Amino acid sequence: MKKKQLEMILQDIPRFKRPKPELEQIITPAPIAADIVFIAYQHGGIRDKKIIDLGCGTGIFSVGAFITGAKKVIGIDIDKQAIKIAKKYAEKNNLDIKYQVKDIDNVEEKCDTIIMNPPFGAQKTNRKADRKFIEKAFEIGEKIYTLHLTETIPFIELMINSLKGEITFKKNYVFPIKKTYDFHTKKHVKYGVTFLIIDTNK
Repeated sequence: MKKKQLEMILQDIPRFKRPKPELEQIITPAPIAADIVFIAYQHGGIRDKKIIDLGCGTGIFSVGAFITGAKKVIGIDIDKQAIKIAKKYAEKNNLDIKYQVKDIDNVEEKCDTIIMNPPFGAQKTNRKADRKFIEKAFEIGEKIYTLHLTETIPFIELMINSLKGEITFKKNYVFPIKKTYDFHTKKHVKYGVTFLIIDTNK
């Protein structure tokens, strides 16, 4: 499968019906998600691997990993409605993806690869939310493929060093966000985000 084909498939992933601002529920744009999945594939992180998509939302990374050759894919999210949407899409398209409603604090299952777009921690009530995801990813995975606000990367790097991990790849993107919540004052905003590949050195 070519990256453009994957992108076209991921364009059809359903969006959140009623996105929750406290969870920073904004779907990853299909071009970025497809690029990240392809990079993960090229780096040996997907084919024949057991993958957990932490904070999977409606399943864009779970679907991308499954159709590019993962051995097993588990999508985990705290939001029941998001998991319901993800399950419905997977069943309709005959995708053998296991979805679970669970707080990441309660995730214990180990895997080869974590792929995730965690909350950026941009909301005042959700500061440093992405740190919580990184800590859990180090606990249960061997390789981590993750996306963060570019301005937070220096802090993320310090955290990864303290956890004895190693960043082996970086790529920057412009992440467009359409007006989603009532407090958004602009129709479109763009954020600088950075994709990281992290080796947990397990």
